[in-house]
Amino acid sequence: MPFFKYNNKSCYFEEHGSGMPLLFLHGNTASSKMFSDLIAPFEKDYKVVLIDFLGHGKSERIEKFATDLWYDEALQVIAFLEQVKYEKVNIIGSSGGALTAINVALERPDLVNKVIADSFEGETPIEAFVQNIIKERELSKQNEGKAFYYSMQGEDWENVVDNDTMAIYEHAKTIGRFFQKPFCKLHTKILLTGSREDEFIKFIDPDFYEKTYSKLIEQIEGGKMHIFKEGGHPAILSNKGKFIEIAKAFLNEER
Repeated sequence: MPFFKYNNKSCYFEEHGSGMPLLFLHGNTASSKMFSDLIAPFEKDYKVVLIDFLGHGKSERIEKFATDLWYDEALQVIAFLEQVKYEKVNIIGSSGGALTAINVALERPDLVNKVIADSFEGETPIEAFVQNIIKERELSKQNEGKAFYYSMQGEDWENVVDNDTMAIYEHAKTIGRFFQKPFCKLHTKILLTGSREDEFIKFIDPDFYEKTYSKLIEQIEGGKMHIFKEGGHPAILSNKGKFIEIAKAFLNEER
């Protein structure tokens, strides 16, 4: 199995197809397995690249996740791109992976062509979500979440989930912003996607993504958004067919 190195730890990656690299970045408690059904639709036109962030999936385990998790995962992506010598890749990140993708584009715009950021909270955490995350994660480990966690992480899924839970909680309490650089410094063409029925935001406001993304797009040039009327979290999976269509159209646009 292929691996790249980050801080002397081994991180798993896999590649499918040929052409311009299209890198998929998974969300919190997930792994690259979440994109298994998206390989075939894209590999005819792109070299589809999947990675497991450190401590996830087939990557080496660590005792504790970085508190600034999505910035640290961005550094992992940058290390990967430098080691395989890829330049100007397209990136699709979902949920936490969207935060990572934006961080990569902010830190190393020379390595990124376009970004699709799906189903993420904006620049700061949702307070209500963070306040209840420890309790909610414990409940999910006992019911509907268990099968998902196991499918993504394997036998040690509970340690991975607990690591992630504490990183999210500590990040909100001590850092509170997802990006180390202001979003207005983003010069990469970006598409923001989400669903009105996303279970993580609809209890706040069904228009959460539209309002949040609109404020982000006002800060930059070259930003677009698409909000799906139906589907849960994340939109990339709950609206898979339409998402593929929209993503391909965006990626094929001339800059």
